[in-house]
Amino acid sequence: MSECRYARYVALGDSQTEGVGDGDDSTGLRGWADRLAERLAAANPELRYANLAVRGKKARQIRAEQLEAALALNPDLVTVVAGMNDLLRPRFDPDEVAGDVAYMFAAFAGRGAVVATLTFPDVARTIPLARPIRGRVSALNDRIRAAAAAHGVIVAETGHHPVVSDPRLWSPDRLHASPLGHERIAEAVADALRLPGSDDAWTRPLTPDLPSLDPLRFVAGELQWAATALTPWMMHRIQGRSSGDSRVAKRPTPLPVIAPVAPPQTLTP
Repeated sequence: MSECRYARYVALGDSQTEGVGDGDDSTGLRGWADRLAERLAAANPELRYANLAVRGKKARQIRAEQLEAALALNPDLVTVVAGMNDLLRPRFDPDEVAGDVAYMFAAFAGRGAVVATLTFPDVARTIPLARPIRGRVSALNDRIRAAAAAHGVIVAETGHHPVVSDPRLWSPDRLHASPLGHERIAEAVADALRLPGSDDAWTRPLTPDLPSLDPLRFVAGELQWAATALTPWMMHRIQGRSSGDSRVAKRPTPLPVIAPVAPPQTLTP
């Protein structure tokens, strides 16, 4: 498969696909989808790329608010990543979420587009307090795989590799990837798509190894995370607010891809 076959790439999803954790709202977000588009454009400068993702959106909202707009753009490559915001809600139905994801898979596959998606990591590996929802992640991943198999969707299996739990791949809130994490996700999707030059380097551990934390420092870190990340997130949920309220897609129109000023961060196998 050649990178040059893709003329129009459209990304659908939530905060991870929008690029939260890789840049900020004042300087601009990059993110794994942007990084993947940059790689595609290096081989095909004529590539046009749109990113319809908006943070905080659940799978049903992504289907309702992004699908028709994406189909109208007539993409030949699509990434659909949805479900993480559903996983974190009190009420979670894996069949309902997977049904929305499968509907989107079918819509794009029916138009002849190449479709790719991701599996989700075990959030308890980075957020110990999230152990009660560990089973949800496994249930959703199983259904995403089944839906992908039914519709010929390519799956980047990003969830089970040990490196995924390395804190250097996560932003301080532990819910969004860091710049290096976004880079690894982009490499994972490139590998799944079998793009020329891609390989499994993204699965390898970072070096050097991180030193082990003593118990007191670990507890202090958990308390700090709960105060600065968990509490504000819970308050938004209680108040019925979402981080995506009043936000629009950062790149709703397919545009040429401009290479970043700084070179991509180097993978360290």
